[in-house]
Amino acid sequence: MHVSFAIATNLESALKTAANRAGFEAAAFVPEVRPADPRHGDFQANGVLGYAKARTLNPRAVAEQLVAALPEDIRQQCDVAIAGPGFINFTLKPATLLAWLNDYDSEEHLATGAAEFYQGHRNVVDFSSPNTAKQLHVGHIRGMVIGEAISRLLKFCGAEVIRDNHIGDWGTQFGKLIWAYKRHLDATALARDPLDEFERLYKVGNTSAEADPAVLKEAQQELVKLQSGDVENLAIWKKISETSLAAFQKIYDLLDIRFDVVLGESFYNDKLSQVYDELTACGLAQVSQGALVVFHPEHPRFKTQPFIIRKSDGAANYASTDLATMLYRVSHLHADTIIILTDTRQNDHFEQLWLTTKKWFEKTGRKLPHFEHVSFGSILGEDGKAIKTRSGEPIKLKALLAEAGERAFALVTEKAPDLPEAERHDIASAVGIGAVRYADLAQNRSSDYVFDWDKILSFEGNTAPYLLYAVTRIHSIFRKAGLDPSDRAATAGATPPATDAELALARKLTGFAATLQLTTTQLRPHFLCTYLYELASQFSTFYAADKVIVDDPALRACRLLLCARTLLVLETGLHLLGLRTLQRM
Repeated sequence: MHVSFAIATNLESALKTAANRAGFEAAAFVPEVRPADPRHGDFQANGVLGYAKARTLNPRAVAEQLVAALPEDIRQQCDVAIAGPGFINFTLKPATLLAWLNDYDSEEHLATGAAEFYQGHRNVVDFSSPNTAKQLHVGHIRGMVIGEAISRLLKFCGAEVIRDNHIGDWGTQFGKLIWAYKRHLDATALARDPLDEFERLYKVGNTSAEADPAVLKEAQQELVKLQSGDVENLAIWKKISETSLAAFQKIYDLLDIRFDVVLGESFYNDKLSQVYDELTACGLAQVSQGALVVFHPEHPRFKTQPFIIRKSDGAANYASTDLATMLYRVSHLHADTIIILTDTRQNDHFEQLWLTTKKWFEKTGRKLPHFEHVSFGSILGEDGKAIKTRSGEPIKLKALLAEAGERAFALVTEKAPDLPEAERHDIASAVGIGAVRYADLAQNRSSDYVFDWDKILSFEGNTAPYLLYAVTRIHSIFRKAGLDPSDRAATAGATPPATDAELALARKLTGFAATLQLTTTQLRPHFLCTYLYELASQFSTFYAADKVIVDDPALRACRLLLCARTLLVLETGLHLLGLRTLQRM
């Protein structure tokens, strides 16, 4: 028996087939299959009630007709029952659970099953997007880890993914920075910590420009020279950009984050005139108080809030560049979907950007992609305010990650002092960085959350240490038994799950597909985090209830199979979230 990876999708297809066989208006029937309350089964179809009500039919009678017309293979795989006024409950048979566990025996096979969700769909995922001349701080990590997780998940589920790092490397701040660079550069500090020196120089330039109109004018002239292609200023700007990108890359490498496209706002500078010309020609843009703007009078919040696409002094802004970027991603990257990650403070900007893009593309006959602005909340300190150092400065991300490693090393040394120091450092790196990363991903991205070292490094609750330990615990079961978890000989001849604990764990494992679909549909990694935590907890219940290494070969094979698949799904899920797993802790 072969069982579909996404059982719910298979059930929906079967119900549509049954509706057609039963003579229903098949196009109007939506099965609405979703995971059921475990007391009633594994899946429940709720679509009968709406279909019957709209046609003044008896819903239970409609459900009976559907069940009678179900394909035979569904009846072989599930026990089917009608509950209440017309809910259809499906309970997977033990043999079906066993078949699923045998079929999906590797990360490759799990990915093959998941690939049906987004096969061939091209997604451009825009995340991280730091500004040059500034250090990455703790506030940057949310977009980085959520964007990387979304990219991995979509690719695993069959989509083509282009990771795009849209660098902020152009704008008025560079006039002040170049002014200060020429007059106040500390070469020793530049060699020691370039980004720290760039930040200091910008503060000097900004403070000086605010205090002295003559300095402001000089800084503006430095910007004009840069934008006009002045050789000296371009060389300084290029040095700032290259040094910044090299510093960013060290953090990306530490977090195992990569990009396919890295383009700064400067890349789009020569593409802005097309944006202005087209939006004006198609009647969307107009001059208002000297600026070029787009109005959206039909929108309740934007009736009097114009989308400024060129400032009154003729300078470009984020809107100008973002519109050019939308065009580039469709015309050159051929995106079917564009996903942009930023914090919630930019919600209005991206809503107006999308309203403008839709109208522009429709008027110019361009293909309209699907667009998702994936917004996220802030990381807070214990005082409920944005997390900062004691001096009030943003916490540097490299310092946070270093502290994570130090704290994890102390924890590992306390728990396993006999391990070689090099191994303790390697474990600490995976646990520390994984803890910071997972603490972020486990939150609903729309919410703010409080950063708490004790909580994120705890071995209890929904944390990275708990899940990483669960993985090593299963590895130790196989290590003590002298077996390899991927060796099919150890699980050959397994009987179907039978005890309550075996059945509950097997059912939880088959829920991996539905979790992937929910996570990628809503682009919320916390759904996968919650599932992995529940799976690890379910495994603990199973392991406490049912001895694994028993004398009966078939029963032992069944329980080893459950251990092996739990390990596979836990490791696969954690890798999709960007965590590195371990074999021992």
